[in-house]
Amino acid sequence: MTPARESVVRIEYCTQCRWLPRAAWLAQELLGTFEAELSEVALVPGTGGVFRVSVGDAVVWDRREQGFPEPTAVKRLVRDRVAPGRALGHADR
Repeated sequence: MTPARESVVRIEYCTQCRWLPRAAWLAQELLGTFEAELSEVALVPGTGGVFRVSVGDAVVWDRREQGFPEPTAVKRLVRDRVAPGRALGHADR
């Protein structure tokens, strides 16, 4: 686990598919929820239908395997890496 304020989330999205708005929305959700725990949320342009979320070197969501994520699902996965044990309120239900 990475110490607080040094955790980096990467959201790789397909530019050919025009998924930047979706990636930016997810980045906004993560930054709003984990403002004290994350040092950076990077939007990484890609191609070939990619939509992948990573925390550090660990991929926590890949559209090819899991479909498009709901923000609450990604928040839980990010929380488990950067702030284990932290309650997410309604997102934990």
